[in-house]
Amino acid sequence: MPVEITWWGHATCTVEDSKTRVLTDPLFARRLAHLRRRRGAVPPAEARRADLVLVSHLHADHLHVPSLARLAPGTRLLVPRGAPRAVPGLRRLAHLRVSEVAPGDVTTAGGLVVRAVPARHDGRRLPVGRHRSPALGYVLEGEARTYFAGDTGLFDAMAKEVGPVDVALLPVGGWGPYLGEGHLDAGRAAQALARLGARSAVPVHYGTFWPIGMDAVRPHEFHAPGHEFVRLAAEHAPGAAVHRLGHGESVRLEVAR
Repeated sequence: MPVEITWWGHATCTVEDSKTRVLTDPLFARRLAHLRRRRGAVPPAEARRADLVLVSHLHADHLHVPSLARLAPGTRLLVPRGAPRAVPGLRRLAHLRVSEVAPGDVTTAGGLVVRAVPARHDGRRLPVGRHRSPALGYVLEGEARTYFAGDTGLFDAMAKEVGPVDVALLPVGGWGPYLGEGHLDAGRAAQALARLGARSAVPVHYGTFWPIGMDAVRPHEFHAPGHEFVRLAAEHAPGAAVHRLGHGESVRLEVAR
C-alpha cells in the first residue's frame, strides 16, 4: 500500500499510511505576528481532519494554539514534554486528547507506531519563554517509515537516533532572510538525506511565510530553497527521489521493503 503526503505549507503536512491520517505542526493562519502568508492558501477544512496531530516544538509557527483550537473534538495531540506548562493556552484545549512525549517515547495510532526522536533546535517558547521542552522529530512506522524532522540542525547521531526510514520530510529553509543555529538549509538537508538513506524526500518549511515589509530582502531565501534542495540532493543522495510539492499538492509513494 502507498503512503500519501500532502504539503499544506510551512511545516504543516498530512501523512496517510495504514488507513491512519497524521497532521504535523498545524498552522492555519494568514498572519502570525510579523509574518504573513505570501504563497499558498490557508489550508482548507479537510486539512484539520486527523487521527493524530504531532507538534515538534514550542515555537509559535509550529505550536500555534489558535490552529490547534480548530481541530475536531477528541483529536489526539502529541506535544513535547513540558509544553502545557510552557504554553498555558494548551491547557485550555480541553476538547483535545493531549499527551506529552520525549525522545524515545512510542505511541500507537490506528495502524501506525509513532516514535519521538531528538532534534537539535531551541526548545523554548520564544521570545521570552523560560521553560524548556525538547524539540522533537517523529518517525511514523506503518507501510512506510516516514520521518518528520520538525525543525532541526544537522547532528552526528541523526542516522542512529532516527533509524532507517523510507521517506523524509525535511525543512530546507525558514521564514526570514537568515537561518539561525539549529536549522537545515537546502545543503544541510541534502546531507541529512544522504545520512538517513531515505528513498524519497519532500522539502518543507520554506516558501510560505515571510516578514511583513521585507519582500525585497534576500528574496532568494524565500523562493529558492526547494529548487536548491532538489539540485543538491541529486549530488549528495543520488538514489533518492525528491518530490517538491506545491501548496496543497500530494504525492503517493509506493514503498518496497
